[in-house]
Amino acid sequence: MVGRRTVLAAALGLAAAACAAPGPEARPEGRPGPDAPSAAPPTAPSAAPTPTQSPVRPPVPPTREQVLARCAGQVPQQWGTDLPGVTATVPGGALALTFDACGGPGGDGYDAALIGTLRRLRVPATLFLNARWVDANPGPAAELAADPLFELGNHGTAHRPLSVTGRSAYGITGTADPAAAYEEVAGNRAKLTALLGRAPGWFRAGTAHYDEVAVALVGQLGEQVAGFAVNGDGGATFTPAQVARTVAAAPPGSIVISHFNHPDAGTAEGYAQVLPGLLDAGQRFVRLSG
Repeated sequence: MVGRRTVLAAALGLAAAACAAPGPEARPEGRPGPDAPSAAPPTAPSAAPTPTQSPVRPPVPPTREQVLARCAGQVPQQWGTDLPGVTATVPGGALALTFDACGGPGGDGYDAALIGTLRRLRVPATLFLNARWVDANPGPAAELAADPLFELGNHGTAHRPLSVTGRSAYGITGTADPAAAYEEVAGNRAKLTALLGRAPGWFRAGTAHYDEVAVALVGQLGEQVAGFAVNGDGGATFTPAQVARTVAAAPPGSIVISHFNHPDAGTAEGYAQVLPGLLDAGQRFVRLSG
């Protein structure tokens, strides 16, 4: 989970320098006009052949071996939550509310009150699910996947900081090498693809920490890396009043990070307090993909 801090950033884009990604219908025929000779029935023109169109298929991500080959020998120089290729803001002045479900020791709970508030007020959000949370909450996970109000994102397989050298954050050891980073992304990607019927478009690592080689690795697998500009609930440690004040003060365009796996935290009550006023003031809310 993310520590108690607020980071303002405007980092857009996907691939870091290291580990870079690889690079008519047929017109209907007319009928004979009313002046056609009456001595013989009009002859229908030959049908024009319909062009054959190949179905549009999504790009095939590189294999594990290809990804690891591209990362071989890359030594990261950066580490943190605010790196090139990590998106922390959205355009247009809307707020993008994002909620993490960390799973395992990070918490397997389900904050039904928070999700109920978002549904009642029709506030869209992006929910980042860890593989262990999905396994512990199959019913809620399926319900959230079927709800168009929400977009589901990839929160990793074991909820680890995404590193190719084993860097740690908040006492949580990161993935040890490119192979481990690959599995952290790809393992839960496969689980969410089975749940959604399509691959998730966004990834956020456990603790939201990355190095630049790992950021580019995520891009190769077809996902964008979500950061944050405002920490809305201090890693599920804020009181309701703190949550409400922090979210109310979020600058336009911020991605706000909070959690929905700690029903005993102040997150649900804080959002229930702040959202009606923001909506009355005309604040818009969007999912990360729009």
